[in-house]
Amino acid sequence: MPVQTLDDLAVQGTTLGVRIDINSPLTESGDLADDARLRAHVDTLSELLERGGKVAILAHQGRPGSDDFASLSPHAERLDELLSYPVTHCDATFSADARKAVGNLRESEAVVLENTRFYSEEYMEFPAEEAAETHLVDCLTPELDVYVNDAFAAAHRSQPSLVGFPTRLPGYVGRVMESELDVLGDIDATPRPRVYVVGGAKVSDSIAVAENVLERDLADHVLTAGVVGNVFLFADGADLGDASADFIHDQGYWDYIDDAADLLETYGDKIHLPKDTAVERDGERVEITRSDFPPNEDEAAMDVGDATITAYSKILRDAGTVILNGPAGVFEDDTFADGTRELYTEAVNAEYSIVGGGDTAAAIRKFGLSGFDHVSTGGGACLRMLTGDPLPAVKALSR
Repeated sequence: MPVQTLDDLAVQGTTLGVRIDINSPLTESGDLADDARLRAHVDTLSELLERGGKVAILAHQGRPGSDDFASLSPHAERLDELLSYPVTHCDATFSADARKAVGNLRESEAVVLENTRFYSEEYMEFPAEEAAETHLVDCLTPELDVYVNDAFAAAHRSQPSLVGFPTRLPGYVGRVMESELDVLGDIDATPRPRVYVVGGAKVSDSIAVAENVLERDLADHVLTAGVVGNVFLFADGADLGDASADFIHDQGYWDYIDDAADLLETYGDKIHLPKDTAVERDGERVEITRSDFPPNEDEAAMDVGDATITAYSKILRDAGTVILNGPAGVFEDDTFADGTRELYTEAVNAEYSIVGGGDTAAAIRKFGLSGFDHVSTGGGACLRMLTGDPLPAVKALSR
């Protein structure tokens, strides 16, 4: 979809509402535990401030009821440290105090408005026209000249701060959003063979990705792992045991086994399944080959095993492009980190490598891996783009 970038924007003296995604892990005391998402937006914010903009920052933290549903005060403090321009915090989002804070901005100053999700409208999804009439958008719009969306990680949502403002104001994409759209929207220009690694626990999204890239002949190989790989194994008739079956059923993924079976029937020569799995037995990692399935009753599949790592590594070694989306196992537990670590280490050596957001990006940080050509800031949004579905926030900007 055609969208305007910061190259199309005359910034000097304008008041900009800038939506970013700085939703971050917090410590028990409420401090930032990781500032990676804040750092991702430094280029966009620095450019706007350097060019004389008055920047009102909109963002969220956590969701209602969660332990990390908190104020953006520590985020503002950290941005003030990261940027060479003053950044303050306002403990309101669209009230008179918030509007005053925005109206009092001078050129090259920024204010972080309070967590947008402190207000119930923001945690609901609306069509863009209805979102434009919410209190958040209606109250703040008169204080703003333009709207910039740099929150790719939230772009698959249709919430007021994401789709309402560009319905009433000129809309632009920030540098993070621009980069994501350029890379993920141009997958078919990357070198082949093209290998997708679909893992993790987002089964419905991962199956949709596999179906889309196989239908469009974008993938030469789809390597399945994690819970996604377990669903495909069940679809192929493998018995992973009661513990894995119960988990898949309890998570609401059981019906997707039929979808996986349909994909195997149509594209079986391009879809690769784990050859073995790792379980916990007496506190130790034990690997079980498919010929020895099922594991014991209480043993769930937690990672792929060495045979799978060897087979998948060979495919990755010959790849022109690798797209990683989802870990191979429960990588947070060092006992079951081998599959994710080894496959990701192999992927970084591909001619061109793309890392999906969320858990995938967290895994590469855990293992200290670098050298990927593109690391997406968004898990859900990245998956949505790879399925071929439009992103509501981008659609709103293209109006």
